[in-house]
Amino acid sequence: MGTNRTVKEQIVSEVKEDLKQAKSVIITDYRGLNVAQMTSLRRSLHSEKIKYVVVKNTLAKLAARELGLEELDVYFEGPTAIAFGFEDPVTPAKVLSKYAKDFDKLEIKGGLLEGKLIGLASVKALADLPSREILLGRVVGAFAAPMTGFAGAMQGILRKFVYTLDAVREQKEASQV
Repeated sequence: MGTNRTVKEQIVSEVKEDLKQAKSVIITDYRGLNVAQMTSLRRSLHSEKIKYVVVKNTLAKLAARELGLEELDVYFEGPTAIAFGFEDPVTPAKVLSKYAKDFDKLEIKGGLLEGKLIGLASVKALADLPSREILLGRVVGAFAAPMTGFAGAMQGILRKFVYTLDAVREQKEASQV
């Protein structure tokens, strides 16, 4: 009997640590997904470095309460699986939202973003954000645009200078004749 308690304590400890470390946490109800769909979902999440675990509600509630996150209790009803995004807070919402559209059986309940409670609407808004790479590309593009314009202007000035020098040279050659 002691080993069962030890296993439960270990699960609570692990969920608690994941809740602390994750940039985003999305709580789902996977009721109705078959084994193949669940496997496909897990693979997609794993390929994006997202941890996805099925957890007993009582153990998830214990872990959340130990962190002072009692407000998560409302999401721990029915079959519960939790996605932990440790690197990018947007990717778990994107992957799970896509799957919720493809397999209407997957229900997104809510979760945490940087330690703050978010509901379904916030998860959907998060899923609609561009990825970090796209945002970084936009920032780089915004910085590069003035430089490109500056380089083009400098090239135009240089071209005019060369034409002016060439015209002066031709004028001197013509006056020497």
